[in-house]
Amino acid sequence: MVLSNKKSSPIKQKEILDYKDIDILRQFINDQGKILSRRSTKLTSKQQKKLTKSIKRARMLSLLPFLNKD
Repeated sequence: MVLSNKKSSPIKQKEILDYKDIDILRQFINDQGKILSRRSTKLTSKQQKKLTKSIKRARMLSLLPFLNKD
């Protein structure tokens, strides 16, 4: 019997993370505006690095807020 511990990633391997696609980026930001960890998003390390770069780039271009004030 073979057990598999593979995690399914919410982003496909060939899917491109772009800083202009704010709907996808908001899935990985909590209500305070913090970037979610790899453990909670189940991304690979490459995907997490690309995600953080694109979120930070979107913040610098003011497409995403740095803080969510409610």
